[in-house]
Amino acid sequence: MILCLAPNPAIDRTIYVDSLTPGEVHRAEKTLAAAGGKGLNVARTILALGGAPLCMGLVGGQVGNLLAELAEREGLSAHWTRTKNQTRTCIILVERGRDATVVNERGAEVSADECQTFLRDVWMQGKRAQLVCVSGSLPPGFSLDDFSSMLQGLVAQGKSVWVDTSGAALKIALDVRGLNIKVNAKELGETLGFEISNMEQAANAGRQLLGRGISSIAVTLGKDGAILVVDSGMWFVRPPAIEVVSSVGSGDAFLGGLAFALEQGHPPEVALQYGVAAGAANALHFEGGVVKQREFEVLCDKTVLTRIQL
Repeated sequence: MILCLAPNPAIDRTIYVDSLTPGEVHRAEKTLAAAGGKGLNVARTILALGGAPLCMGLVGGQVGNLLAELAEREGLSAHWTRTKNQTRTCIILVERGRDATVVNERGAEVSADECQTFLRDVWMQGKRAQLVCVSGSLPPGFSLDDFSSMLQGLVAQGKSVWVDTSGAALKIALDVRGLNIKVNAKELGETLGFEISNMEQAANAGRQLLGRGISSIAVTLGKDGAILVVDSGMWFVRPPAIEVVSSVGSGDAFLGGLAFALEQGHPPEVALQYGVAAGAANALHFEGGVVKQREFEVLCDKTVLTRIQL
């Protein structure tokens, strides 16, 4: 079982329009409401590939009830920590022929007691998992100290912990020895204070983080692929060319594919291929976080793997 933590989940409302013009009235061609947040997208990718994810997060109000119901309809197992305030809603606008525009709500305030309940729930449910994915932002009120304690506690329990976040939360994660990091190049560059826009720059950043005690660093470079840096080696995988419908959720699908492969016992370089193929498969669809098995298999066979000298 892979534990997928989404501290700040959301209802993702995706709206498809033929064209998008600011200041004008638009008619939606189709819409979709789904249990969202990065952790949910990671989980549905793992489920699509044949794994067994368990979702966890803080949810509240009628929107939280809807999120839990939608996740259950998809067959996503979950253990939710209930909050007093309402779960957020995020808007994804998909325009024909262009990538999506995303408007993310910040999320409702959570109390210190609610955070502590969430942490206790994580310790309890985490006993059944060897691999844990922690994805997305923290809701207002969730302290960075609690976040750090959660990550350190999971690592101390012997879990393989992968974190995909940004900003202050990413800075905290980079100080936790033994952690694994999945991050996109832009977010990592902003955190480290220098530009990361290509494979060489990502490799240099990975080397730095290994020296700081991070166990594994996966850096995604969008359509150019991704790099994985571990003590035993460094690999770069380039995806095949595809016609992108929406890249929303592709980074999450990448982590889902990577985590699934690692739990199945595949070596790091194969896990990287799984991640890149899952991210590309997700980009073929209007809905974020959707990976179809057959498309994934075809794309995985077409990825190009290169070993890089450390």
